[in-house]
Amino acid sequence: MPSSRIPTPAVAVVGGGPAGLMAAEALAAGGVQVDVYDAMPSPGRKFLMAGRGGMNITHSEPFERFLARYGIRRENLAPLLTAFGPDALRAWIHGLGIDTFVGSSGRVFPTEMKAAPLLRAWLHRLRGAGVRFHVRHRWLGWDATGALRLMTPEGERRVQADAVVLALGGGSWARLGSDGAWVPLLAQRGADVAPLQPANCGFDVAWSEHFRSRHAGQPVKPVVASFAGERRQGELTVTGYGVEGGVIYALSAALRDAIATQGQVLLHLDLVPGRDLEQLTAALSRPRGRDSLAKHLHRCAGISGVKAGLLREFAAGEELVSPARLAAALKSLPLPLMAPRPLDEAISSAGGVRFEALDGGLMLRDLPGVFCAGEMLDWEAPTGGYLLTACFASGLAAGKGVLAWLGREE
Repeated sequence: MPSSRIPTPAVAVVGGGPAGLMAAEALAAGGVQVDVYDAMPSPGRKFLMAGRGGMNITHSEPFERFLARYGIRRENLAPLLTAFGPDALRAWIHGLGIDTFVGSSGRVFPTEMKAAPLLRAWLHRLRGAGVRFHVRHRWLGWDATGALRLMTPEGERRVQADAVVLALGGGSWARLGSDGAWVPLLAQRGADVAPLQPANCGFDVAWSEHFRSRHAGQPVKPVVASFAGERRQGELTVTGYGVEGGVIYALSAALRDAIATQGQVLLHLDLVPGRDLEQLTAALSRPRGRDSLAKHLHRCAGISGVKAGLLREFAAGEELVSPARLAAALKSLPLPLMAPRPLDEAISSAGGVRFEALDGGLMLRDLPGVFCAGEMLDWEAPTGGYLLTACFASGLAAGKGVLAWLGREE
């Protein structure tokens, strides 16, 4: 007598980063067979690299402020982050046996400050749940029958699946798998994809050779950077090509977009954030005596080294003579930015599959059964745990979206 057993659906997850792995976890919990395909030799390569300097997993600030970090895509991400936000992410990490703590800045880290223990525990749990991993499998699109085309060390392989989750990353750090090669593959199928752009990136500055040779590699701190009404305090780093660092990344989206429409833009730096203009003017008005300008700046304003170099690089000669104008230059030094650095150098990328092309379960409306998650979606956020949190949340949403589409959601 023929069996009446209903076959277990098979779902392919393409991409083994946080979004793909979270989708795989949701799918395995829903009772489907999950196969994860990744182009790299092992899953989570970019995740591990991001954790080298201390794995900042999320942020502890109030939820409304947290949501505001996602800018124009806040409303699109709000349902995902409400379902799986910072508190839920921390609880999930604790469930893997990894403790977390909140740093002085409000950022949340694993106690060991590393990504590797978390990833090992997670992969172990996924394998125990029946998730199968296939590495060195690069997605090439679909064949005429709708099967996935995957290039492997043994040649091309075709895979049929009842549903597909694409979690292919953005376009930064190509050596770790996020190379944006998926963009034309989806565009060919009519998917609405916004061009990938650098996010959380550095910018080019036309340094003089004198300044570059003396100050490349040096941090500028503390400093307040201002652009288009936004102010960020922290530090930046002078590089051979220009500037990078926390305050630059925090403003990078606005700077990038302004450069695209206006060309060169001016970022204003407050090199003496601890004093107001009146206090600084009074200090610089003290008699110099026989002191050089360099000594006077150091004695009266604490300005020396790279900050003094920046002042001489961009302040007009007459501004260095008048105490009032000198103080004004120190409080709002114009730094001309020429262009964002290339996409592959960026920490993350903007652009990707537009939310308007997706339904509420993150399925492409024009490609039934194909879901998207993670950084390949059209959103961006500053560093500080926001990037990873949204990747986890969108992966979970895509996994649950697949289960609903397959009729297996509780």
